[in-house]
Amino acid sequence: MELKYDANNEYLPLRDVVFQALRQAIITGELSPGERLMEIKIANKLGVSRTPVREAIRMLELEGLVVMIPRKGAEVARITEKDLRDALEVRTAIEELSVELACARITEEGKEKLKKACMDFKEAIDTKHVQNIVDGDVKFHDAIFEATGNQRLIGIAHNLREQVYRYRVEYVKDFSYHDVLVKEHYDITNAILMNDVKTAKEIMCHHLYNQELIVIKNMQDSL
Repeated sequence: MELKYDANNEYLPLRDVVFQALRQAIITGELSPGERLMEIKIANKLGVSRTPVREAIRMLELEGLVVMIPRKGAEVARITEKDLRDALEVRTAIEELSVELACARITEEGKEKLKKACMDFKEAIDTKHVQNIVDGDVKFHDAIFEATGNQRLIGIAHNLREQVYRYRVEYVKDFSYHDVLVKEHYDITNAILMNDVKTAKEIMCHHLYNQELIVIKNMQDSL
């Protein structure tokens, strides 16, 4: 695990750079589920003080990648089937409402953003880089949320995004599913562009259910 400075993070607060380094280590498995995050050890390894490490750990906790254990401290979050199902039940309800509203309200500008997000996701898949794919998936769904024009819904969706981030990571790690994932995004996009509410909702629901099945299967295979 190391800090990587480039043109994109040169002006970021140090806590954000540390956050990116820790998040990448969790995503790649360098830091394993259940592994304790010792502030001093991490600070020494990254060559920073404990303050940005502590702040970065709090940010990771918001994303669900880290949990705080009483009398033990922070550790990399373990994924449970119950947590996954709870999160996806809420996400499915919000995503189905979002595609319904998007079909009715999407503007020409929104259509272009959605089509671009769909194409950008395919390009992210082609990189075979987990972080790129996760970011592309987030941007695709954000384009749908924005198309609803409902700021309350957008705010709720963004808050939930932090809670389901870990599950997104786990399911895009399954490269055997990527072709299906790309097709689902294209089908959702086309349904919204055609104002086909029924199809858009059905595909979105199936899309998220597939995510649940894949993550659970991978969890069971790793036991």
